[in-house]
Amino acid sequence: MLYLKLDLQYFAADEKTEKATPKKRQDTRKKGQVPKSQDVNTGFLLLLVFGALFLLGAPMKATMTGMYEHAFQEYIHWDLTENHVHTIFTEMTWEISKVVAPIMGVAIIAGVTSNLIQVGVMFTGEPLKMDLKKLDPIKGAKKIFSARAIVELVKSLLKITMVGSITFAIIWVNKDQMMMMSQKSIEGALSFFGTITIIMGLASALALLVLSVLDYTYQRYDHEKNIRMSKKDIKDEYKNIEGDPQIKAKIKEKQRQMSASRMMSEVPEADVVITNPTHFAIAIKYDESKSEAPIVVAKGVDFIAQKIKEIAKANDVITVENRPLARALYKNSELDHPIEEQYFQAVAEILAYVYQLEKKM
Repeated sequence: MLYLKLDLQYFAADEKTEKATPKKRQDTRKKGQVPKSQDVNTGFLLLLVFGALFLLGAPMKATMTGMYEHAFQEYIHWDLTENHVHTIFTEMTWEISKVVAPIMGVAIIAGVTSNLIQVGVMFTGEPLKMDLKKLDPIKGAKKIFSARAIVELVKSLLKITMVGSITFAIIWVNKDQMMMMSQKSIEGALSFFGTITIIMGLASALALLVLSVLDYTYQRYDHEKNIRMSKKDIKDEYKNIEGDPQIKAKIKEKQRQMSASRMMSEVPEADVVITNPTHFAIAIKYDESKSEAPIVVAKGVDFIAQKIKEIAKANDVITVENRPLARALYKNSELDHPIEEQYFQAVAEILAYVYQLEKKM
């Protein structure tokens, strides 16, 4: 029963039920693991591209028709020489660039913007590193039949259904006009089909954006689930950040010892030691060239207080008993700092008494 209880406690501690800590999130982000929906990129890209086509359609059409007119009116009469081919290629490339460049620019802006909206600014090379574990066929099979794969399949079917339904509906509504395009001019037919294409693109983009909201919500949920931590993970992370508590305790103890050793070395230079007399001891030094007020060079209670008094006695430093002043100075004064103004008079009287006593001695 004892072993069973210990095993249950171990599994409970190792179960990933806790939210990820900020450090875990930061480390995961450095590896390129962030919640991201490709549908947001696709929907945003389609929306901006078809929007650009809607706004720039007329200039693009004028450029393309002008290019064809120029080709069949002038280029067709040129002799086939090296210079003429170079000229035709250069001019055609320039005209095509004027048509394609704005759309490519909008596509790049859409891609960058959609990624910034989702993950912000992030540069990492972790996903590009070679990882032989990705070639494991067993893990690959598990991914194929995992819950995530099923969600992706359902999502793909839903996208195909939505886009197909929207496209079919728009074509069905405009089927009568399409049948009459044979009676229209080429320019009118191009204008009609261009408008229909842009409407289908914009409608599909909006549908994908609506779907992307649901997909992004799921991606965030799945990401949060994957980066969950166990209580043991949180404790281990805390130890790595803050250090082992036992080591920290040893370091603090060593620092206290060093501080006490340095403090004791200042006692022989003190002018007076004010005591409780048994529990508190405060060593005071007044050096007019360094400070306008007396400075506390050492203080302590119980064992440390006894050590201060022993060192003071061994170095002929006068000890004065003043219970309330000793308690107040210990509580309200810092090492190597001047005493507070409210204790000036009391300490000045003690120093005056010590200086008179030293003169007599």
